[in-house]
Order: sequence, then structure tokens, then C-alpha cells
Amino acid sequence: MRQARLTVHDHMQALSEAAWDGLLQLQAHATPFVRHAYLSAMTDSGSATPDTGWTPRLFALWAPSAASGEEELAAACMLYLKTHSYGEYVFDHAWAHAYRQHGVPYFPKAVIAPPFTPVPGARLLARDARSRGRLLQGVVDWCGAQGISSLHLLFIDEADLQACNEAGLMVRHNVQFHWSNRGGDGYVDFDDFLATLTQDKRKKIRQERRKVADAGVVFRWAQGRDITHSDWDLFYRCYERTYYEHGNAPYLSRDFFDRMAASMPQNWLLFIGERDGRPIACSLIGLNDRDTGASLERVAYGRYWGALERVDCLHFEACYYQPLQWCIQQGFQRFEGGAQGEHKMARALLPVPTRSAHWLAHPAFAQAVEEFLQREGRGVARYLHELEQHSPFKAAAS
Repeated sequence: MRQARLTVHDHMQALSEAAWDGLLQLQAHATPFVRHAYLSAMTDSGSATPDTGWTPRLFALWAPSAASGEEELAAACMLYLKTHSYGEYVFDHAWAHAYRQHGVPYFPKAVIAPPFTPVPGARLLARDARSRGRLLQGVVDWCGAQGISSLHLLFIDEADLQACNEAGLMVRHNVQFHWSNRGGDGYVDFDDFLATLTQDKRKKIRQERRKVADAGVVFRWAQGRDITHSDWDLFYRCYERTYYEHGNAPYLSRDFFDRMAASMPQNWLLFIGERDGRPIACSLIGLNDRDTGASLERVAYGRYWGALERVDCLHFEACYYQPLQWCIQQGFQRFEGGAQGEHKMARALLPVPTRSAHWLAHPAFAQAVEEFLQREGRGVARYLHELEQHSPFKAAAS
């Protein structure tokens, strides 16, 4: 019987789309942002490349099939060698600074996560737990042999967390804010949802929506192939301008979104705000409408937004209220609001824990980081407890 073997490649095309996505669909928490087309577009569009500090390495674990004994793909993951810590949303700048102070190189480091995408989900794609553990151990061994300072798996799901715990990686805790539709048949409409909130939160949301409406802004939405090329152009103008207004160049190129429109149109929803017939703002939402066989998983993800004009509360309308209204109308179960943002609680997005896992090659730094993570974890637990005491929902609906 042949033993399992690990191969390492420098591009997604080393595995076919059918092989990679077939493995992805076996995962309990598969998202569109780990699909072959999505990760390929990140590199092929020039958005996540060695020139931008993301050098891809695809790991594939091959093992004999239990049924036939023939070699088959048992597990796989995409790793990036990073020369900086931007675009990850799990912040380790202090760790890099400590390494630099002691004259120890921190970069390149290794990251397993889709670039610029803080969406929890499967990272180590595997047919079973044993294969997942073998893949992870193989990656850790490779990082050690290559002299890589550290390995970071970001926004991992429960299966990956178990594998990381068994491999002895350090776990870091954080918080995101997600909205959930009501159980059963869901909310009837947006007013039905508002009726479950406390009076002050309900009043605040209505006031914010009224400000946008009184400013003459109305929204339309387009999904999938109904998003026209000019719609995508408009979106990118808004997206790019908002990044530059914050003093940064946008992470993603225009070509990346062309590739999304061509290869993954069904996973995108665009809200367009118009005033006097002129488009002035856009909000792009990712969609996961997945039949797992046992149930239908329908999740929306807040991703990107931008505006060409300033309107009070326009961000809240475009990024929260329009998507929530759409989710209610379409029967989506969850809306994930992305990284950070305690202000999202006032819009009925509740705190949920997220996790990352870390391996550091340097023993002394590993011990220091482990002690820090224990203190930080206790602080995050207290923070979650405090947030839970300030639910925006009425007591009876909590």
C-alpha cells in the first residue's frame, strides 16, 4: 500500500477546478471565497502576487483510496508567503515589531486564508479528519524546512480548529458581527424585523433610513449576470475612490472583478444608490446559496462599498439596511458584516467568536506569544460577555 505524499506547487492550476472544488464541497463550512476561480482570480488579476507581497503555494496531499487503493487527492490548501501583514484582518504587527527589535526576521511568514477576505470557513480542505491532520503537519514541516518564521491560519472553522489543536498550534480569539434571520420562516419584512428591536434601536434605524430617503437617494439591486459591465465600472469607481480617500490604494484590481463577473457571477449582488437619476454609491455583497444535501445554506457577506458623494447615513443604508432587507425578502439565513465594527450591534448584527491558529518556529517568541494569547483570549471572552449584555433586541426576542 502506497503512503500519503505531499506535493507543493506555485499556482492554482496545479489542480483542476473540478478536483479542488469537489474537495471544497465536502467541507461543512465551504464559502465561495475558497473556490478555485476566486483564488485563481486573486493571482491572475495581479491582486495577490509576489509583487504585492503574496506568493502562492498550493499544497496537495495524495493518499491511496480506501476503496480501490489508487492514489487520490485527500486534502489541499492554498498558502501564501507574505512580506507584510496587510489584507489579513488578524493583526500581528506587534509580533513583527518584536521580532525586528530583537534582530530576528519575521518575514516571510506563511498565511493560509483567502487574500483580503475575513470570512470564516474551511481552510484545510480534506476528505476526513486524518487527512486534514496530515496536511497540516506537512505544511508545518515544510515551513520549518524552508526557514519560514511562522504559519497563520485565519478565520478557521471547527474542523480546522480541531486539527490545529491536535497539532499543538496556538489559537487566537476574535469577534465579528453577524445578523441572523428569525428561525422558522424568517421575518415577514423589514418592519417585522424592526418590531423585534428595542425602541431606541428601532427609532435610530428609522431615522437613519429617513435621512437617506430625504436626501433623494433610492436604491436598485442587480444580481449575477444582471450586473452589467457599466455597473461593474461604476462599482469600481466608488470602491477605488473610497480607498484613496482613506489614504490607501485599493487591494483589488479592476480585472479581478471582471474575472468574478465571468466565472462566479451567481455569487455577487450589487446595490446601487441613485440620486436624481445619477448613481452615487455602490455596495457589493457576496452570496453563498448552497445545497449541502441535508439543508439549504443561504448566507450573504458584506464585502465592498464606495460612494462618489457624501450623504449622511448613506454607508449604513448601503452596507446594512439594504442587504438586510434583501436577505429578508429572499429568505437568506445570515448576513456576515465582515471584520471589526462594534457599531454594527446597533444595526442588529450580533457578536460571534472567530478563531485563528498560529505556529511560530522560534521557541522563545512562541512562548511569549502563547502567554499573550492567553491574556488576550480572556479579554475577548470578557468583551463578548459585555456585548451580550447590550443586545439590540427586546428581551422577549433575545
